[in-house]
Amino acid sequence: MFTLTQRQLRLTALFAILFVLHPLHAAEPRLTLERTNHWLVIRGPHLPASGIRINYLEAYCRAGSTDADWVKHTVLKHTNEFLSLSTDKRVLKLRDTLTDGVIVEHTITAKADEVEFQLVAHNPTATRSEAHWAQPCVRLAPFMGFAQDTGGDLDDYLPKCFLFLDGKLARMPTRDWTKTARYTPGQTWCPAHVPRTDVNPRPLSPHVPSNGLIGCFSADEKWIWASAWEPYQELFQGVARCLHVDFRLGGLKPGERKNIRGKIYVVKNDVAALLARYAKDFPEHHKPPR
Repeated sequence: MFTLTQRQLRLTALFAILFVLHPLHAAEPRLTLERTNHWLVIRGPHLPASGIRINYLEAYCRAGSTDADWVKHTVLKHTNEFLSLSTDKRVLKLRDTLTDGVIVEHTITAKADEVEFQLVAHNPTATRSEAHWAQPCVRLAPFMGFAQDTGGDLDDYLPKCFLFLDGKLARMPTRDWTKTARYTPGQTWCPAHVPRTDVNPRPLSPHVPSNGLIGCFSADEKWIWASAWEPYQELFQGVARCLHVDFRLGGLKPGERKNIRGKIYVVKNDVAALLARYAKDFPEHHKPPR
């Protein structure tokens, strides 16, 4: 009858422990979240040491913003309250209160290679809210291989960035790059369902994006950062080596409640796989126009 020696038993036990402890489950490294002041930080073993920092949220905004003073007209002030962060740093809850009384509850969940945003905006007042859109500002300099968010040539990172025009991936600067606006530089793309008078007061592209996805490639081009929101207001390339998908509120009537959702993807460089996943996650963005 076959029996294991004591040494074989020890080796078997050791291999079992190593199997459990070995990061096989980290083949797809998991993301985690941090909250510091107004910064939401996404961390992962495959990301730069500083993580991916998001000014979350940079601003809630009024309509009529394309050619308006940002401070005097567009920004609707708000306060942010930290509610909780799970012990595994994967579920973060926040609450924003706007000066006109609107309350926005945020549940942010980090997964293996994406961060999911679930928002509920509620207007408990008797007056219609002027909040039409809001912008999370995602700072991507370290991810793309640049030392800092600001300073120097603010167009140097554009070739790392992309969106989709005429159904094809278009790296920036895209064709017919616009350079005139109330504030420069930068570039805004307005989707067909949003008035062109209601977007960021930066140069407005004459082209309508094919979908609501915007993204960039990592410094070594092995990874893609990309994001989408529903409903979305605009796609925007900013002045802090940042990219935006700004989400749409559309103004809330008294007592009205709206659900908004978004995703950030941090995935391996496979554009076709990313597009397939985006189509599944945001079917509203792929319906034929009425």
